[in-house]
Parts: sequence; C-alpha cells; structure tokens
Amino acid sequence: MPSYTELRKTNHFYYFIKFTLNVYSMLFSLVGLCVLCVGVYAEVERQKNRTLEGLFLAPAVVLILLGLVMFTVSVVGMVGSLRDNKTLLHMFLCVLCVLLLLQAVALTMALIFEKKTSALFQSSIREGIKHYYDDLDFKNILDYVQQKFSCCGGDEYKDWGVNQYHFCNGTGPLACGVPYTCCVRHKVGEVINTLCGYQTLDKARESLQDKIHVRGCIHAVNLWMGDNIGITVALCCAVGLPQLLGIILSCVFWNLLVDMSESPDMVDFKLKKAEVNYSELDLAGAGWCMCLPRDGGYL
Repeated sequence: MPSYTELRKTNHFYYFIKFTLNVYSMLFSLVGLCVLCVGVYAEVERQKNRTLEGLFLAPAVVLILLGLVMFTVSVVGMVGSLRDNKTLLHMFLCVLCVLLLLQAVALTMALIFEKKTSALFQSSIREGIKHYYDDLDFKNILDYVQQKFSCCGGDEYKDWGVNQYHFCNGTGPLACGVPYTCCVRHKVGEVINTLCGYQTLDKARESLQDKIHVRGCIHAVNLWMGDNIGITVALCCAVGLPQLLGIILSCVFWNLLVDMSESPDMVDFKLKKAEVNYSELDLAGAGWCMCLPRDGGYL
C-alpha cells in the first residue's frame, strides 16, 4: 500500500479531494439556502403580525443569520474548490476555523460560568414571557419545551408573573395562573382544560405537584442533557464534526494547490516567468481552469 506522501502526488488523490470538498460545500450551501428561505418566510409572517421585535427572541432572525453565514461560507468553499483558487480556499479554511473555535469557546465559557449562563437564559426567557401572546414564534417554542420537558417558565413557574395577563393583580381569567402547557398530564392523550393553571402563582410549590409542573425549563433541560449524555454528545458531534471535516478537506486541498504552484511541470501562471509560451504547450487535459495536473507534466 503506498504511503500518504506517494498517494498525494497521484492525480486520483487530487481529484478525490477536489470533488469531495466541492460536494461538501455544495451540500452545505443548499442547506444554508433552505434555512435562509425559511427564516425570511418566518420573518415576513412575523412582521405581518407585528410581533416581538427583540433580536435574540425572534427565531426568524436567528434562522436568517444562520442561513446567511452557512450559504456565504459554503459558496466561497465551493467556488474555491472548483476554480482551484488558493485565496478563496484559504479564506474558507480560516472562516471555518474561527467559527469552530468560537463555538468551542462559547461552550467552554457556558460550562465554566454555568450560573451566569443560566441567569442570561432566565433573563431572556422572562423577557419573552412578557410578550408571550404577542410573538407567535416564541410562544410555539416555549409551549413545545414546556410540554416536552415537563417544565414551566424559565427558572420556575412564578416567572409567569411578569406577563400582563398572568400577574396576580390582573382581573382576567388568566390572572395569577399559568398556560395550560404547564399542566400535568395524568394520561397519555388526555384533553387538558385550558384553564387548568388557574390561580397557581400565589400557591406554594408543594400544593401544586399534581396540578402543574413547578420546575423551570432551564433546569429541566439541564437535567435531561445530564441523563441523556449520549444524545448530548451526539448533538455536539453533529454540529462540530462536519465543520472539522471541512477544515481537513480544505487544508489538504490547499496544500496540494501550493505544491502544484511550486512545481514547474504544472500549467500555472508561473510558466510565464519561466519564459514558456502557452502556445508551445499541449494543454490537452488541463481543464477549463488551465490548472489540472497530468502524468508526465506539460513541459
């Protein structure tokens, strides 16, 4: 079996890395475009309903930013791999490294400063709860989380006291209560009374155990991640490994292009410096980019 040094000098290795990187970039550009389109559609609908304007509380804005970054970075990598452009590939490599590093730093900081991270999430959720009935995106997400993880509010169920329809000084039917998504379901598929959380905010936790979920969603999600460590690690790998693969592919391909540009038997602009006329060369097999290698060279 040939060594890596010998293998990387073959044309088959060059084409394999080139087209693997191209397919990788194309797939992520398509995913980014889909995310961007969904985000734009959600934002248009959000503006029609004149819902919450908070940047960090609007899932549509997050989707737009995520899709825009994914699409732009992937297109740079795709064009760079197609055109054998070292500058674009280097840019693609650097951006991927920075993004992966920022995610690693953010995850590390979140684990180190767990209390401050929880406080930040709690503050954001409380702000969202204030506008719970104004922002349909946030409402749907919070309802899903409360039902999925059997929780209520951010830090605890009393967080619902900041909403104008739920605080205890109100006069409406929801006053001093919580949404029905906080209620305990005793049977699978049970139809819940939408006012099952009536008059619960002024009661002690112990008396509400069989009526509503008193644990906050921040704590419930943390407990779920701790109990399902395998799924948590798999989710982290699903986010990080594709980026790491892109870094490895772009790094290998960039090094190949550097070696090619320094080789005198490759079709490259450096041939002009060697006083070789392109018209004197047989460029069959050089490709439309005038850069593809050929066994035996072109000189």
